[in-house]
Amino acid sequence: MFPIPTTRSRWLRNVQYDVTVTQVDTTNVTHQKGTEMVQVDYRSMLEIAIEEARLGLAEGGIPIGAALFDQSGQLLGRGHNRRVQDGDPSSHGETDAFRRAGRQTGYLDKILVTTLAPCWYCSGLIRQFNIGTIIVGESVNFDGGVDWLRSIGIEVIDLNSSECIGLLRNFISSHPDLWNEDIGVASS
Repeated sequence: MFPIPTTRSRWLRNVQYDVTVTQVDTTNVTHQKGTEMVQVDYRSMLEIAIEEARLGLAEGGIPIGAALFDQSGQLLGRGHNRRVQDGDPSSHGETDAFRRAGRQTGYLDKILVTTLAPCWYCSGLIRQFNIGTIIVGESVNFDGGVDWLRSIGIEVIDLNSSECIGLLRNFISSHPDLWNEDIGVASS
């Protein structure tokens, strides 16, 4: 399970931000946005990332999808791993969604949803822009930088989705060389 936070304070460039989560389960969360209480459904948000993962797989790529939302659950951008399709080693699912969301004035109040635990490259993006909450579909096939993100105060919620686990497990089984290339492991 994941930790259930109440109120967290973060400091960014000498400004304190308070983020409050009043109720947490693996499906719905109620966030306080100013004086307004906003309920978001993490599983519905994950469905968008899963759609992107399936699209990537149908294009002949690696089935990892992501989406960036504001704290009220409004979709800002969605994307999928395009390393194979674009021949671009930096085009991961999280970076694709981040780019498609366009320029934002801040990211602390944003929610990044991804079908797989972020790799070190994407974890660096999360840290660089101080994205406040990461929803992970699964970390069974690959746990990436999840522990490091938590250690630096990023809220990471792992939904342990059997659909995400199966989708990537089947891909890894069918395409081990491509998978190893994606995570930076030299082939034998």
